[in-house]
Amino acid sequence: MPVAIYILSLGIFAQGTSEFMLSGLLPTMAEDLGVSIPDAGLLISAFAVGMLVGAPLLAVATLRMPRRTALVAFQAVFIAGHVVGALSPSYELLFATRVVTAVAYAGFWAVAAVTAVSMVPAESRAKAMSVVASGLSLATVLGVPAGTVLGQHAGWRAAFWAVAVLTAASLVSVMLFLPGRLGADGPARTVRQELVAFVRPRLWLSYGITALSVGGVIVSFSYLAPLLTEVSGVPESWVPAVLSLYGVGALVGLTIGGRTADARPFPTLFIGLGGLVAFSLALWGAASHTVLAVVLVFFLGLVGFVTNPAVQARVFALGGDAPTLVGAVNTSAFNVGITVAPMLGGLAIDAGLGYRSVAWVGAAIGVAGLLATALAAALERRDRVDAPTGPGQGPRQEAVPEPRREPIREDVARVASMTSNR
Repeated sequence: MPVAIYILSLGIFAQGTSEFMLSGLLPTMAEDLGVSIPDAGLLISAFAVGMLVGAPLLAVATLRMPRRTALVAFQAVFIAGHVVGALSPSYELLFATRVVTAVAYAGFWAVAAVTAVSMVPAESRAKAMSVVASGLSLATVLGVPAGTVLGQHAGWRAAFWAVAVLTAASLVSVMLFLPGRLGADGPARTVRQELVAFVRPRLWLSYGITALSVGGVIVSFSYLAPLLTEVSGVPESWVPAVLSLYGVGALVGLTIGGRTADARPFPTLFIGLGGLVAFSLALWGAASHTVLAVVLVFFLGLVGFVTNPAVQARVFALGGDAPTLVGAVNTSAFNVGITVAPMLGGLAIDAGLGYRSVAWVGAAIGVAGLLATALAAALERRDRVDAPTGPGQGPRQEAVPEPRREPIREDVARVASMTSNR
């Protein structure tokens, strides 16, 4: 795997830490800024909305730009936003920086994805994407707990400074290790050429699978802290460690998915989504048993992320002639799941069903993902026979067997020819 792909993973790690670390800093931020905790929580929603909108917009805006230039520009904006955020005297200014930095992060994600898949053979796309996405898992395992501890001891602004410094290190690495004109050679891409990919229904079905696969696991993850403390009896001081265990499971899942998704994308999706349904239901049933609940958190992270390389590689296979915008919209699809699924979990809790009900919501979303995957697999089998070949037109047709040779007739004809030539 090219070293540049690991550099991209470092960028995702640095910026992904900022995406999730606010969940552990909300009380101190609310007190310092003079707002309520729910208002402080809107800073997380602002980041999600920025990610959702920013990926396709910036993908279009930077379509003709060399990819290294785009990646450096996005990280520079991200760093500037965190410096301003760390110095921000008001909630309103901090809110604005969260939106701006999320848009920049979304742009980085979109360009990093297409850069990674462009640097490896087609049969290694899922593995490359698993390496890039592992930066986000490491952010969950290491970055978020470290940011929370730093914020608790040195203030939330120190955590913002730390993210800015780490992102600056990533920016320098991108400049050193990525080719300068990567993505600039070859025929110029246009927005119209990229938009052609979006007339393909199978691509939108794949986006739906992306949103469902991440939504099914994030709905339980979003409410793990209260579930563990209120239902499972886990001490509050142990919650960060259990969340890190979830991140370890996610990292294991990404590794497994990266090794299997290129050759067997649909089995990887079926196993991951099926496991998501099973472990979500198991968490619902065993939530009151402390040890079992903690163990299930690990497996929930594993099955939740084993599908990630498959859904990433799938959209590039379906829209390979429009990689930038196709990958960017897939990033938005992830954020649709991240935004909508926790809202559904919140509705279940508000309905009086308790924190355990989010596991049922996750299982239901997982079942929807399985149905969508079954439909995609059926279309894939049909397209192997019917679909035209060519870039972005779907999988190649299966080779049609040559007609069966009739050995006796051919031998007789050959003998007759030899006789007439004498």
